[in-house]
Amino acid sequence: MANRATPPRQRAPHLGPERRRPFVLDAALEIALEQGLPAVSIAEVAARLGATRPVVYACFPGREELLDALLDREKGVLVDETLAALHGARGDNPVDVFANGYRALLTAVDNRPAAWRLIFDAHPESAAGRRVAAGRKTVFDAATAWIAPAMTRWWHTEQLDRKLPALIELFMASCDAAVRVVLDESNELDVEQTAVLFGTMMAHGFEKA
Repeated sequence: MANRATPPRQRAPHLGPERRRPFVLDAALEIALEQGLPAVSIAEVAARLGATRPVVYACFPGREELLDALLDREKGVLVDETLAALHGARGDNPVDVFANGYRALLTAVDNRPAAWRLIFDAHPESAAGRRVAAGRKTVFDAATAWIAPAMTRWWHTEQLDRKLPALIELFMASCDAAVRVVLDESNELDVEQTAVLFGTMMAHGFEKA
């Protein structure tokens, strides 16, 4: 019986480097989520795309540049989504405003859990962790600009300047906690329930400050 020829590997569509880069990053993200960032390599990404390594090298000169681009992209999206949640928080009372902010944030998490896990699970000293720290400073400043006027308008908080740094740290920690609740597959609360729970807790907590 004649041996059957091995079917040729399906080739990746012909794209220039600029158009191919998003696909390369998507493949790298898939590998990172399945096997961890150390498993991401030019060879693995090429295999995932059904392309050759030179095709990937045409997009990124090396593994380090590929990982930098991946982490920068995912961190940037997460920061943008967090800022949008802050800026879009509206309501007739403090509980509604806080809940609406958490709702917008957690909906973004629920829509892209893979990206949030990649960044949130990063070790603080890793490349991803350092990017989280840089993004956190941006969100911290935005949260301060959003919360400080609200504290004055709603509750006339005394000694606000002294208390504000601690209150913003509390708020940032609550956002981290809410995100982790949504990412935890064993958690029984959905996005809406989590948003209302955290919104209620934080509004009442800030009122007591």
